[in-house]
Amino acid sequence: MTHPDIQTLIRLVHETRPLITETENAKNITVKGYADFVTKVDTSVQDFLRKKLFDLAPQVQFMGEEEHMDHIDTTKPSWILDPIDGTTNLIFDYHHSAVSLAYYDGSRIHMGIVYNPFSRETFYAVRGEGAWLDGRPIHVTDHEHLDQSLISIGTSPYDRELAKDNFRIFLNVFEKSLDIRRSGSAALDLSYVACGRLDGFLEKNLKPWDFAAGSVILEEAGGQITDYEGKPLDFCKNQNIVSSNSSIHASLLQCI
Repeated sequence: MTHPDIQTLIRLVHETRPLITETENAKNITVKGYADFVTKVDTSVQDFLRKKLFDLAPQVQFMGEEEHMDHIDTTKPSWILDPIDGTTNLIFDYHHSAVSLAYYDGSRIHMGIVYNPFSRETFYAVRGEGAWLDGRPIHVTDHEHLDQSLISIGTSPYDRELAKDNFRIFLNVFEKSLDIRRSGSAALDLSYVACGRLDGFLEKNLKPWDFAAGSVILEEAGGQITDYEGKPLDFCKNQNIVSSNSSIHASLLQCI
């Protein structure tokens, strides 16, 4: 099977901007769980892209945040979509949310796109072809030590039972790093590590659509991403994520 064209996919993702920036739709909220929301924007973007992607490649499966994963055959190609990564940010008009679309070829993530419709920045990568931000090649930082490094954390807000262990880790990271940040979008955090705005990012219990696109962008930019034990990721289940510029990866794992 021929892989989809990345520029065609970018154009499709850009078409979602009017759906996202219409603020009234962000106020149409359904509560899925504590601090876990879905808005009309999430469902509108997912429905729009599902149809467009089916028209483009009807043989490719679809894995989206706003539906169950039970029907996915993990040996076959799939789209992996988070229609809005950073829904809470969207609800609060924080302007730090992204559409995250990955193409899984049946064995690994082959390409990924992360698009912030507010800043209009588009991060993307194709396996073996490098990583890009709006047509410009990007690369991770060259910081070799954790005390030089800016690290982003994710607090796993849907899983409050993880808080004590999470904040033990965050304290270790804060004490050993230059400083920490918390943005509310894993897809953008991974993209920011890829382009050198951050040196690392970690969060527990992320779902495949949270990290799939960002993972290939980061790796193609020279970075590293593993689970909390330093093992390769499984893109078909939830994972604890550690990502970095590669040089500080072992140091971040030691903080855990």
